[in-house]
Amino acid sequence: MIDKQKLRIDAARLDVINEFLMKEDNPLVNDLIEVIEKHGGVDEVNRKAEEARNLENLLAKLEAKKSPYIKDLKWLQKQRDNEAFISIPDYRRKLLGDKADSMSFDESFAITLEISACQFFPWIIEEAKQAIEKQNLMPGRFIRVRNMAEQTADDHVIAFAAAMQIVGASYVETLDTKGTLPGPDGLPLNVHLGCPSGLGCVTGAFGGIGMPNNLPLKWVDEFLHYYTEYGIRQVLNINPGSVMLGYMMHKLGVDMEFKISVYMGNDNPYAVLWTLMTAYLFSRPDGTSPLIGFNLSNSVDNETIEMSAYIRESFGFEDVVRIEHHIIETYKSIVRQPYDRLNELLDIADHVKNISAKHEGGVPEIDAARDHPSDISEYFLPKSKINEDGLMPALLINYLDKHHSLNRTAEELTKRGLTFIAAQKLHRT
Repeated sequence: MIDKQKLRIDAARLDVINEFLMKEDNPLVNDLIEVIEKHGGVDEVNRKAEEARNLENLLAKLEAKKSPYIKDLKWLQKQRDNEAFISIPDYRRKLLGDKADSMSFDESFAITLEISACQFFPWIIEEAKQAIEKQNLMPGRFIRVRNMAEQTADDHVIAFAAAMQIVGASYVETLDTKGTLPGPDGLPLNVHLGCPSGLGCVTGAFGGIGMPNNLPLKWVDEFLHYYTEYGIRQVLNINPGSVMLGYMMHKLGVDMEFKISVYMGNDNPYAVLWTLMTAYLFSRPDGTSPLIGFNLSNSVDNETIEMSAYIRESFGFEDVVRIEHHIIETYKSIVRQPYDRLNELLDIADHVKNISAKHEGGVPEIDAARDHPSDISEYFLPKSKINEDGLMPALLINYLDKHHSLNRTAEELTKRGLTFIAAQKLHRT
């Protein structure tokens, strides 16, 4: 019989790891500290971020720029304050009638309603108008993957950050520093990629995708810029190197958070074990980790999600790390269609805690029938190209289809006495 005790990690080996990290001349640690100190050091970057995140300061920045988005944000605040959005009890009565008053809803298994990707600030205003008109729900979590430099130039970064505070939702931004970042010749800094997009990138991936060489440190530098300038706390993470730096940065005291992207390819319990084990080793004394969202591969089944939850609970991360699961995907360019995992979510929603249901496309039969079905490759189109090709109205329709699919999930959860997390300052409990 095989002796499991052979897997026990000797404490002396942990001592070796600690000694390595504490070496005075360790460039991996020292280079990270140098980047943090460049932005003022731990206490200063946290102070700047807290100040930048203040809603009044965000609105003041937009006022100073005479931004047209001030009007939209004030409208959103007014609708919230006037209780224009449906309350959770009224939502349940709308779906269930009088039966809602006698049903028991267990909030400990609430599913976070997540939407991706909300690329442009005006979309959230159109979504809010639809939520008021149809008396349905706004997401509790938003994912964004738009180019940061571009959306800083048109103030969508500031407007969106303000909107999230108004509605009471969490959100994630995606930094520009990654392996596809153009170099001086216009080609990706990852030399294995043959082009910024297309077949050359697919075949180039066999050489290793990600963030080569010093890009993880550039990722930290970019994060600290947006953290201190706009208070952005949560960002997407796609590479083991930048994940490790996120753990280290948080352990050093920077109050950053990240979610691991589906692009990182965690698709089995052993990959989850590797990730969460490292998160645990670098967690703070209070048990917290910067890893607050863990987006598993589109291919995972419920057994893998349940095993991931088992590992998560064993490390005390059940309330720290949200397992983010795709329910619907864009119709083109990422998965075989029809892709609809709603029934699988309903099967685990009553016994796996802290899950988000991510909606990245419309219900397949609706999306397929559109003149312009949703396409994940369009996430990376410059705004100028979108406007030049007249795509913005079609992309808004695609986004509102995601809103519809998210509300379909909320309805099915409610019918089964299951619960959800929507925008918490809009939908009263």
